[in-house]
Amino acid sequence: MICCSSVLPFLFHFRLMANMLEGSCKLLVFLLYQVVPVKVHREGHYVAAVFEHQAILSPNPAALTNRHSALELMNRNLDVYEEQAIAAAKQGAQLIVFPEDGIHGFNFTRTSIFPYLEFVPDPLLLKWNPCREPHLFNDTEVLQRLSCIALRSKMFLVANLGAKQPCKHSNPHCPPDGRYQFNTDVVFSNNGSLVARYRKQNLYFEYAFNIPSEVDYTLFDTPFAGKFGIFTCFDILFYEPAVSLVKKYNVKQVVYPTAWMNQLPLLSAVEIQQAFAVAFNINVLAANIHHPTLGMTGSGIYTPSESFTHYDMESDAGKLIVAEIPVSTPEHQSHPETNARSVENMGHMNFANLPTDYQVCNKEDPKDCCRTAGERDELPLIFYREMMYDNFTLLPLLGIEGNIHVCANTLCCHLSYQRLHLYNELYVLGAFDGLHTVHGTYYVQACVLVKCGSLNYTTCGQEVTDATTVMDFQLWGNFSTTFIFPLLLMSGVAPDVADQLGWRKNYYYMNKRAMSSGLLTAGLYGRWYEKD
Repeated sequence: MICCSSVLPFLFHFRLMANMLEGSCKLLVFLLYQVVPVKVHREGHYVAAVFEHQAILSPNPAALTNRHSALELMNRNLDVYEEQAIAAAKQGAQLIVFPEDGIHGFNFTRTSIFPYLEFVPDPLLLKWNPCREPHLFNDTEVLQRLSCIALRSKMFLVANLGAKQPCKHSNPHCPPDGRYQFNTDVVFSNNGSLVARYRKQNLYFEYAFNIPSEVDYTLFDTPFAGKFGIFTCFDILFYEPAVSLVKKYNVKQVVYPTAWMNQLPLLSAVEIQQAFAVAFNINVLAANIHHPTLGMTGSGIYTPSESFTHYDMESDAGKLIVAEIPVSTPEHQSHPETNARSVENMGHMNFANLPTDYQVCNKEDPKDCCRTAGERDELPLIFYREMMYDNFTLLPLLGIEGNIHVCANTLCCHLSYQRLHLYNELYVLGAFDGLHTVHGTYYVQACVLVKCGSLNYTTCGQEVTDATTVMDFQLWGNFSTTFIFPLLLMSGVAPDVADQLGWRKNYYYMNKRAMSSGLLTAGLYGRWYEKD
């Protein structure tokens, strides 16, 4: 118990307030609990925070439990959320994003997750402040706590939880147990009001949840950065709702809770998060869950030109990222279908000066194609390897510089490169044009430059996290889709941005010079949504 005499010394620097309130110990304790941001924000900027949380998980998520036990576990995670919100507010943050599954965990069955589910009313139909009106609905203890955290830290708060919605059996879509269960993001304003709700559209093996019958296009307004959009994890790879939020609703700020399992070389968390921000010329605030043993790490605050990221596969600790970023982005950067930055400045790259004769390895057994980079024939070797569960056509980079190309179906990928030094590292140019069918079904056109695991060709496409080779390059391809996501990943799984990218005639290209560290991946990842 805290008495007035122990509280007052902490208010020495708030003498005027203390004199006014010294008769009420309860009120003084309440004021101590408030966190008032002290940072002065630059005009045209705002301070954002994301927290990569190592969630406290149920030891047996498939086992049945009760609401009391479920709340005990969720409150342990909410204790961490409260600590991090206070820490972010002290650094002047105006909005904080927490990850997908961060409160309740994952790997539940439809039945076992039920005690963890909250009732989340539609904020478009009802104005509600759970912290100030806690008894309005049953099964809203988590919402109440999140609302109070937002109120006390005086910032907008984005979190993810499981939600339930009863339905009648007369509804032909109503599940047999009489309820919908949704993977749900909630947004609270800086006064604790529930202002937005988003129900995840593209589930990733989440058998405990339902897909909404209609896509949620969820927006919320802030006084510091205007309109925000929101979507979750696997949504980032699909047109609905992610692309629609940008194109149809003109969103420039996105909050993105995720529980992303990294898959190098093309789909690490920080890689795709940065690519989305660059491709659409927007700001992305991405909070990933932190479980390195499951390959889950990678969060950041991204603008089209820079990023503030965290990627750590070694430590078990979570990470708070706070950064000040501009509200608006330069007008000359735009959507991937119209992006044409510096399209005339192509330097020494020439689309015409390309070799056309290559050897092709068509052996059924990949071991028959497993030469090393040191075993050179007169012509380069085209070979095929699985990368990201897709059959890529690959061509090695031989020599310190060169101009090469490789094709797959209708897509031809071209590379002009010059290495500063020739290290003992193997790189390949790869092309894929087809339907991806593992862990999701979606059509991809991709031109990629990746480092292999060793000098053996069979290691190309494997996960690699460190590199020494620095090179200047231009990569381009004749894409059939207008939605191209530029991937650029450096040693240590650090995202970077291209010097130039855009369309020239029928080719989309990216340039990069003067790298600061070794190259892991450079890629143009095209999504042909109409062919999904």
